[in-house]
Amino acid sequence: MDITVSEKYLWFPVDMSGEMVWVSVYDGDQKIQEMKVSLGKEHIDFYGVWKATEYLGKELRIVSEKGEEYLDGVDIRQEKTRPQNDYPYRPRLHYTPAYGWVNDPNGLVYVDGVYHMFHQYNPYSTEWQNMSWGHATSTDLVTWEHHGDAISPDALGTIFSGSCVVDKDNTAGFGDGAVIAFYTSASDRQVQSMAYSLDNGKTFKKYARNPILTSTQRDFRDPKVIWHEDTKKWIMVLAVGQEMEIYSSADLKNWTLESKFGEGQGAHGGVWECPDLLELPIEGTELKKWVLVCNLNPGGPFGGSATQYFVGTFDGKRFVNESPAVTKWMDWGKDHYATVTWSNAPAGRAIALAWMSNWQYANDVPTRQYRSANSVPRDLSLYTSEGETYVKVTPSPELLKLRDKGSKKRAFKVDRTYNLDKLLNDNSGTYEIEMTIKNKDADVIGFQLFNSKGEEVEMYYNLAEKTFTMDRTKSGEVSFSKDFPAVTVAPVEGGNEMKLRLFVDKSSIEAFGNDGRFAMTNLVFPSEPYNRISFYAKGGSCNVTSFTVYKLGLK
Repeated sequence: MDITVSEKYLWFPVDMSGEMVWVSVYDGDQKIQEMKVSLGKEHIDFYGVWKATEYLGKELRIVSEKGEEYLDGVDIRQEKTRPQNDYPYRPRLHYTPAYGWVNDPNGLVYVDGVYHMFHQYNPYSTEWQNMSWGHATSTDLVTWEHHGDAISPDALGTIFSGSCVVDKDNTAGFGDGAVIAFYTSASDRQVQSMAYSLDNGKTFKKYARNPILTSTQRDFRDPKVIWHEDTKKWIMVLAVGQEMEIYSSADLKNWTLESKFGEGQGAHGGVWECPDLLELPIEGTELKKWVLVCNLNPGGPFGGSATQYFVGTFDGKRFVNESPAVTKWMDWGKDHYATVTWSNAPAGRAIALAWMSNWQYANDVPTRQYRSANSVPRDLSLYTSEGETYVKVTPSPELLKLRDKGSKKRAFKVDRTYNLDKLLNDNSGTYEIEMTIKNKDADVIGFQLFNSKGEEVEMYYNLAEKTFTMDRTKSGEVSFSKDFPAVTVAPVEGGNEMKLRLFVDKSSIEAFGNDGRFAMTNLVFPSEPYNRISFYAKGGSCNVTSFTVYKLGLK
């Protein structure tokens, strides 16, 4: 099939029920794009979009591994803009791709007032394939502008996860303040590559001497690069099987293996992925400790994917975990994975973002023209409890600015139902609830969010067992995977007063308890918004309780 490019974008029709086929685009004899896609004819689920600006006026040849007949009847449209899609489950508060598949956040970096979020991206399907880096930017961590592909596959392979740094002192020689991306090139083996940007992360040029690091290991990926001030060196942490390898470099090009971490540490139910290494302050002190973030799949506390972490020391060569016998989880839900933090964040903040899904069912969730979203941004710090140091996960303060000033606090009574439609005046399915519970002598205090279809999510504190539970088994559409209807449980520190913040979106609920001392993230797929809330107590009574429902000022 020959196409003369006359518009900025080519729209490829996608039928998700069809066979995935390799399709290539040629400019003369040069292959300029390759994708694995099921092209639609009679039935089209959505359009995968390729930006063809640099080929305007040129004749391109499109071929498939199935031959010319496969392309007969395929209407590849040419348009000036990207398609605008808005489906029932698409969240308003959380980032999603306009179309296609997204997973791990990659290359999070802050440059000149702009938060850059790159991510694993497949623009031609809503299943994992064709991995590249998608790109979006924000000035407030809430409203995101899509920019399409940032780093695309090449002869070394597809583009897996990684990180970005700002090379302020030009240690790599690309220029002062160059934004440098590190990523895994994946084909029959996994190697580490780099690309650099001289326009503050808008566009990247791949390093001519890639790869910069190789290995004989099968799983060798997800480079996280940081600057270590004490040794005046760059540090790279790589996920290698079920351990981490730590490298150092003076110029970001030549790397020396310093140590390995992992044997006998934490959970080992599956492969380790997406590491992060950062130093965090301990609240109430002037001290800091190092945290090594390690995403794990499978082996999470409730099956599948999860984020664990280790607290300890790091001297520029070796990380030492201070509590080898303890496994620590950053989030107690089913849908919080690939957690990484922004590089070069303002005011020394540690701002984390996670992929909001689980590999047990990520390819099967009931969305069509897109799949997956990111969590809300979260600021990380440390706190101590009973001799252990833990990560505190607090919703980033930017989220407070979304609260509608007309929201009002309500004292609530048990065994009573409240109409959220009336409290919000307009229930789009996206809102925040903040509540305080002062217990008297109850064993369990809980509530249900539900709708007129009988779909509900139940959450409750068990005071005797010191746990918080979220039950999504009746939350809406759950039949797409046996692993989806789940009950998740988090440990809660003792005390008669408990605080809870909930971010409810069209297809997710994120709970933050006791000022971020625990977090729980779960997807939900109700057929209509949850518009009622009902409270209850068992084994006794509550004392003083209140809640506030915030309408969120989202564009």
